[in-house]
Amino acid sequence: MKHPIIILLLLLLGTCTVTTASKNLALHGKATQSSIRGAPWTGYSAASHTIDGNRGSQFIAGSCSTTEYQTNPWWRVDLLDSYIITSIIITVRGDCCADETIGANIYISDSPIQDQSPKKSFTLNFTSKVEGRYVTVKMEGQNKVLSLCEVEVYGYPAATGENLALRGRATQSSVYPAGIPMNAIDGNCASNWNQGSCSHTQDNFSPWWRLDLLKTYKVVSVSITNRDDVPERINGVEIRIGNSLDNNGNNNPRCVVVSQMAGGVTETFQCDGMEGRYVNLVIPGRKEFLTLCEVEVYGHSLD
Repeated sequence: MKHPIIILLLLLLGTCTVTTASKNLALHGKATQSSIRGAPWTGYSAASHTIDGNRGSQFIAGSCSTTEYQTNPWWRVDLLDSYIITSIIITVRGDCCADETIGANIYISDSPIQDQSPKKSFTLNFTSKVEGRYVTVKMEGQNKVLSLCEVEVYGYPAATGENLALRGRATQSSVYPAGIPMNAIDGNCASNWNQGSCSHTQDNFSPWWRLDLLKTYKVVSVSITNRDDVPERINGVEIRIGNSLDNNGNNNPRCVVVSQMAGGVTETFQCDGMEGRYVNLVIPGRKEFLTLCEVEVYGHSLD
């Protein structure tokens, strides 16, 4: 169970531009709500109207949902799988009654977000990792009604839990005897060199190791197991992810710089869905041996 995070949502007047290239996940979800407004408005009030792809904000046009007046009314979309959510766009009524969303909370998994004074459409962009399968909009209190005209959810699938590196192919700038690059993706996290499960370059300037995932993935995290007896050799290693082989892949965008690691430990570094086929570990600007006892990559396919 994740600990709740509360974020104050400041709403913007007017329709906001979608800044993500991802698909609206809500279009393929299933919507439900706590109640449906009674006659003569029942046919205009269904929960599914809010994920029909229509931002029309006139209730009478038939593309909005609304509940009865009740205690704590809510609307929810089931995305059918867990996603890393990057942004949400909500359109409320533009004919009247935008106040029927004032004070609503948006819940993503265990993370509530409180909003204030909504007008037409607004966008919430997440700068930190927010993961969940369900997006719920809820009004707190007695004798409340909830009206929504569109809810759009953007993001990408959460990591599957599969170590993608095990499928890939590895190469490196040079090979120290017995330190072949595939040792770093053999599924063995043994950190003692004498156990024969670590990769090892020669003493190169800017040594590098590269993993080819064979197709492009969104990389959520990379885990590195460091050699136990000479841990300082990995200091300053950069993780780079992308689709280019320029400079052996070392010019791709950087996920993180590893300042230092203790010997014999495995540490995980978040890359937040960076896209790429190649994952490079490089120590730039220094003459050094690069030894890796295991590299694990977690993410998901773009398919």
